[in-house]
Amino acid sequence: MSQNVLVTGGTGFIGSALVRRLVNDGHDVRVFDNDSRGRATRLDDIRDDIEFVHGDIRDADAVADALAGQDAVWHLAYVNGTEFFYEKPDLVLDVGVKGMANVIDGCRTHDVAELIYASTSEVYQTPAVVPTPEDVQMVVPDPTNPRYSYGSGKIIGEMMALHMATRFMEKVQIFRPHNVYGPDMGWEHVLPQFVLRMKELCEASDADPLPFPIQGEGLETRAFNYIDDFIDGVILMSEKGASGEIYHIGTPEEITIRDVAHMVGAYFGRTLELVPQPLQKGGTPRRCPDISKITAIGYEPKFMLSDGFPVLADWYTAHADQAPK
Repeated sequence: MSQNVLVTGGTGFIGSALVRRLVNDGHDVRVFDNDSRGRATRLDDIRDDIEFVHGDIRDADAVADALAGQDAVWHLAYVNGTEFFYEKPDLVLDVGVKGMANVIDGCRTHDVAELIYASTSEVYQTPAVVPTPEDVQMVVPDPTNPRYSYGSGKIIGEMMALHMATRFMEKVQIFRPHNVYGPDMGWEHVLPQFVLRMKELCEASDADPLPFPIQGEGLETRAFNYIDDFIDGVILMSEKGASGEIYHIGTPEEITIRDVAHMVGAYFGRTLELVPQPLQKGGTPRRCPDISKITAIGYEPKFMLSDGFPVLADWYTAHADQAPK
């Protein structure tokens, strides 16, 4: 059934992919963003098919106005990127907490029936169980470490969704993305950073093997979820998932950062000598989701990292000149 849908953070990497899918599925989509982290040009090909509202998620009046006449809101507006967690934790929390409060208040004002909230795997930081199910304990290991501004803001958002929004809304759902990747995903993430670093090193040196710096020994693991699979998962959740529930969306393919580095080397046709560097305090040694809850309603990832990574690498090598200096 077609809906009027507001997507906050709709010019971001995940947000723009979601907007495109919602439009293709026949919904009337309004996008709310200030492009502080996103980029409206991501939606150029469907600009005539959406309504774009330029605004700050911390502006209560602007958020409420954007929610007028909407059946549902997908709330993705947030500050992503590990570098920002360390450097601007005040901004991360300001956007996260004020933004969620404004969305909930606006939904109440305008009788919006459905809220779907984008959380994160970082709400549980270093889990006791891997693969990790949705009911694992949420943890902020060290409140003095700015790294945890991101995860703690999302914990607050989950609590507000489950214990405030559910009081008056017909449907509330939470999804936790797990290392979603793809072309044009931003610049502050491990895969594009590795590709750009490798490109520069290849241009500067013919050494074989080529020294390649990484954090630590590269033994940390992640499970990278290609953007097309991820969007299939969240749409499936919205259509078949239960209200008041949390869903992990990702892939069970767990890989070490060391192996990711060698994959990057192979893409460029080079062998690597990995050079350990200090680890940033607060990283997670191992992350891989238990996705049995979402697979139970029909989700099935199609892309292995070996399928999706070359697509990402092609994009970043072609657009390397656009990287922030």
